[in-house]
Amino acid sequence: MSLKYTMEIMELLDDPKINGQMIVNLFKGMPHCEASFETVTGAEGASTEFVKILIKGTEGKREGGSAPTLGIVGRLGGLGARPSRIGSVSDGDGAIAAVTAAFKLVQMAAKGDRLPGDVYVTTHICPDAPIVPHEPVDFMGSPVDMMVMNRHEVLEEMEAILSIDTTKGNKIVNHLGFAISPTVKEGYILRFSDDLLRIMEITTGDFPVTFAVTMQDITPYGNGLYHLNSILQPSVATDAPVVGVAITAKSTVPGCGTGASREVDIAEAVRFAIEVAKEYTRGKCEFYHKEEFARIKALYGSMKRLQTLGK
Repeated sequence: MSLKYTMEIMELLDDPKINGQMIVNLFKGMPHCEASFETVTGAEGASTEFVKILIKGTEGKREGGSAPTLGIVGRLGGLGARPSRIGSVSDGDGAIAAVTAAFKLVQMAAKGDRLPGDVYVTTHICPDAPIVPHEPVDFMGSPVDMMVMNRHEVLEEMEAILSIDTTKGNKIVNHLGFAISPTVKEGYILRFSDDLLRIMEITTGDFPVTFAVTMQDITPYGNGLYHLNSILQPSVATDAPVVGVAITAKSTVPGCGTGASREVDIAEAVRFAIEVAKEYTRGKCEFYHKEEFARIKALYGSMKRLQTLGK
């Protein structure tokens, strides 16, 4: 039923008056969950609203259990570029996917299908974000900078993170649907997770699709280096393993483009995220090979300097 919920959330978010309270209202009165929002104003006076949703597991750490905790981050600059553009922009797909995944998980929990571990879902709600020049096509900006975003969206409780982001404004990924990145942890780009590739095969019924990541992409915004987009920015703010879930297109689509969000593609990413949540929180899905990571650190030392702005 991911497509049904995706369409409902898309319609809700395609509103010039959309705000954090409207998202929180979706979860009001639902069992086994908590939802809240916080308004944050940027340096230039514009604001956005950060949303946090917790879906509690039967053995989740929030209530004293020991099951693993998953984070799902919906990455975006803004849901809309009003008044420059009318309607939802392509850049908003990450927020749509994150809120939809939370909504589906809460519906499951209410019916009795609870996961063992907690799942935290975070994103931000901004219907009138600025447009930012970028090559090969323009991106969406945000009322707040990336450090502020990470502070509100990357939580200490998250032991592994799926970062969902529209990734259509490039010539790197030429696939209609979604693709996943290699795992990024503490400044290292690690090999692709076999478990995540397996889950992707199952949820799409097709071969897994991946995308390349460079060293520049896993460094913080603001250092003057080119970044594919912000999909892996959560990795600079945590020691937890981060995997990007990129909603993609065959053509090059600007982040500020309207009429470019495809319900089926977003629903595929949602279904993938839900299945990862099911398996990760019961200890059946690993984002990285722990022994191999220990070995690479022993051989080459810490790469945490790549999580900083450098010299």
